Amino acid sequence: MRSTHHSHHVRHMGIGAGVYKTWRHLALTLFIVFLPFLFFLLFSRAANLATGELFTNVFISVARLFFAYVIAAALGWLIAVNVYRGKVSSVALPIFDVLQSFPTFALLPIVTLAWGKSEKTIIFFLVITIIWPIFFTVVSQLKLLKSEWQEVVQISGLSGIAYLKYYLWPASLPGLITGSIIGLGEGWEALVATEIIVNHPVGLGSFFQSNSQNPYITGLGIFGLLLLIFCVNKLIWLPLLDWSHQRSEE
Repeated sequence: MRSTHHSHHVRHMGIGAGVYKTWRHLALTLFIVFLPFLFFLLFSRAANLATGELFTNVFISVARLFFAYVIAAALGWLIAVNVYRGKVSSVALPIFDVLQSFPTFALLPIVTLAWGKSEKTIIFFLVITIIWPIFFTVVSQLKLLKSEWQEVVQISGLSGIAYLKYYLWPASLPGLITGSIIGLGEGWEALVATEIIVNHPVGLGSFFQSNSQNPYITGLGIFGLLLLIFCVNKLIWLPLLDWSHQRSEE
């Protein structure tokens, strides 16, 4: 009887229960996410680096990427749900396909001239790097929807906010999460490269640039960055991806 009550309780716990099967699983995952911070702490001590400066560089770069991701995800999703079908799709999608193929860093001199070596320049390049995988995976996800579902929606009379909330949002969620994983993967690369090119004094780009002559520190720094990316994916994106697919199958 207790196990039945427990399973009933878990089913009503929302996303947390859908993503993390047990509390032990959640606790283990939370432990994993602290590994990169422990590594950076030990790394700073072993390499005789200023711990506070190293953590500041990591935090600033992660904050830039997070801020750019929020903008890119919101814009990418909103544009995708408005152009994925109908006549506008035949015009808009080829244009966006050309735009996403344009070499992003070709714009860097113009943007730097306008905004200088600033946060705006870095955020701008991160947004246009992350937005395209999100946009195209959401479009692909929505195009795969069965025509019968759209007919049901039309019969039920869903429109406006209700249409977005109860149909487009859950239907597009797997594509949004998949696009986020791909976009953030490209975003990490663009983040460090842009920080180095712009020569911003704070961030991972500054760290790698100032230690470029030391292969030991550079190698461990790259390993720490990869560990951080792995833990973020393990904690957030992969569980969310599994949860979204399970939800779409129900």
